[in-house]
Amino acid sequence: MADRLTRIAIVSSDRCKPKKCRQECKKSCPVVKTGKLCIEVTPASKIAFISEELCIGCGICVKKCPFEAIQIINLPKDLDTHTTHRYGPNTFKLHRLPIPRPGQVLGLVGTNGIGKSTALKVLAGKLKPNLGRFNNPPDWQEILTYFRGSELQNYFTRILEDNLKAIIKPQYVDHIPKAVQGNVGQVLEQKDERDMKSELCADLQLNQVIDRNVGDLSGGELQRFAIAVVAIQNAEIYMFDEPSSYLDVKQRLKAAQVVRSLLRPNSYVIVVEHDLSVLDYLSDFICCLYGKPGAYGVVTLPFSVREGINIFLAGFVPTENLRFRDESLTFKVAETPQESAEEIETYARYKYPTMTKTQGNFKLCVVEGEFTDSQIIVMLGENGTGKTTFIRMLAGLLKPDTVEGSDVEIPEFNVSYKPQKISPKFQSTVRHLLHQKIRDSYTHPQFVSDVMKPLLIEQLMDQEVVNLSGGELQRVALCLCLGKPADIYLIDEPSAYLDSEQRIVASKVIKRFILHAKKTAFVVEHDFIMATYLADRVIVYEGKPSIDCTANSPQSLLTGMNLFLSHLDITFRRDPTNYRPRINKLESTKDREQKSAGSYYYLDD
Repeated sequence: MADRLTRIAIVSSDRCKPKKCRQECKKSCPVVKTGKLCIEVTPASKIAFISEELCIGCGICVKKCPFEAIQIINLPKDLDTHTTHRYGPNTFKLHRLPIPRPGQVLGLVGTNGIGKSTALKVLAGKLKPNLGRFNNPPDWQEILTYFRGSELQNYFTRILEDNLKAIIKPQYVDHIPKAVQGNVGQVLEQKDERDMKSELCADLQLNQVIDRNVGDLSGGELQRFAIAVVAIQNAEIYMFDEPSSYLDVKQRLKAAQVVRSLLRPNSYVIVVEHDLSVLDYLSDFICCLYGKPGAYGVVTLPFSVREGINIFLAGFVPTENLRFRDESLTFKVAETPQESAEEIETYARYKYPTMTKTQGNFKLCVVEGEFTDSQIIVMLGENGTGKTTFIRMLAGLLKPDTVEGSDVEIPEFNVSYKPQKISPKFQSTVRHLLHQKIRDSYTHPQFVSDVMKPLLIEQLMDQEVVNLSGGELQRVALCLCLGKPADIYLIDEPSAYLDSEQRIVASKVIKRFILHAKKTAFVVEHDFIMATYLADRVIVYEGKPSIDCTANSPQSLLTGMNLFLSHLDITFRRDPTNYRPRINKLESTKDREQKSAGSYYYLDD
């Protein structure tokens, strides 16, 4: 096996501090002791340089580095000939590229930090691939020769000769207000090259914010505005980096339809998406990316949509006979298993009364309901229907205006609440934050194995909270929420900023914790796969968003999903391999069959 492997040394530049560590890595290196410059650190160095040609992969420097800045990773040798781009010595490299096809939507799926955004930049012509030669980058003629014989040769030739226009919808829409000034209507008017402004504003619900400044838009409004700005322009290559963040289920489907409407016989559409049901719905074929986040990424050959997503979940690429994850991600979506009568008797039951709350022009009516411990209730509804308002009333942070029925009072609960928006203000490390907030939990062996290990909190312990990325913050926030002793856990959008793999892991963490701790969780979630995996019961919200809405009492998973999906006019079936929910294409045979049977959510095989 050793002859098939080549070693790649990575130095994490943000952690490596050669001036502080007295160069422990250099002192410990056996190759340096023989007089060869395997590790170089000069007085001016910001990070240590490790020669990948001289490194023997002993791993001593990895253990000796006080900042855990070095990783030494074994790679199959044949990947060396497939390096598309490398940023510099001891930095991230991308192997191979996704292959877009005209007139079809290419979906990209993979964890965060695996090279999806790098691949988009290369395919958009905004980043010239250096084929791993960062010291003497090749010219375009050499690059075209490298891709000779593949579909990418035609693609890059078209980019160079036909001067194709490529537009990317950025991943982080919250940065848009810094770059774009003016109100929504004016910006769309300036960009309107396809004469589609009125149609797109109606489809993406932008008419109510048309006169608002871009800087005053919420996350969901910014996302829809960003999609509209891309879709309104004339281009040959359209790229969407995570178009479903901040959007509710209905808006996600509308955004998917807008993306598909951009297809023309000669245009390319590429989408990076972590909501697997939306990715399934809008893609024609899939490329998976695997590797080690922040170190290297490898792009697979194109697969059909079902096969591509199932390969990603299974963690095994059959065409390459390669396993890239130790365990496959499968989850059976089914009604809660039948408990014995004795077991049901032991459950504590809680009731809450019918209550109303008016905030400005918005009125919410909550219908009386009940729940038990060891149960997860998922709230399903569009944005602006009052899910967060209901959560805040249960938490005691908001007082209802009226309470009907004197026999039922709002129970007093100890509540742990993870808000929708997480803003890091703590001026120290993650370790200090956990020590201050959940001192007893984060040292408890059961909590460590159930929550902290799967969420990979250990890797973040010595990082400053203010420097964490969105996904890292979300994982720490979930850990803090579950670590606080409480009767009810209120979790608002746990999937935000997490990649598809982390979402499934987070779902399993929440489910396992609630079951072991015999507590109750109310969860607001728009990612359908995560919502169906978590839900024991569901609360469906009906009415006009931001005006007048009703929260129904908790229902069984099947009844609630059928009611919710009938409002959206979509049907779901189940994948026979890993039981993930899949959206049926509109007006397909399966879609018409399920609608005529009134079975919008299909649980049976």
